[in-house]
Amino acid sequence: MLNQLIYLATSEKAKKAQTGVEKINGGSKPDSLESNIGTVISAIIGFVGIVAVIVIILGGIQYMMSQGDPGKTKKAKDTILYGLIGLIVCLLAFAIVQFVINAMQQ
Repeated sequence: MLNQLIYLATSEKAKKAQTGVEKINGGSKPDSLESNIGTVISAIIGFVGIVAVIVIILGGIQYMMSQGDPGKTKKAKDTILYGLIGLIVCLLAFAIVQFVINAMQQ
């Protein structure tokens, strides 16, 4: 009798857990490989974008601290330029990845 009650209780919990997983996934169908790969790539691109913004900020700080020294000013401007280029590359990469993933899912 006790075994039957434990079995019923655990099966109910398993059904509730499965229902919760289905709600999280947006339905009963599990995530596709393309969706998972897209999520990972988007996270990586987002991280690289954050790094690019940090580089731009550091370049701005270098520029403010250069005190008019031409060498330091040039280095700071180059840092800002490289950060902007990195940010543009990240945005383009994100757009391309989203385009490819949407094309694969259709």
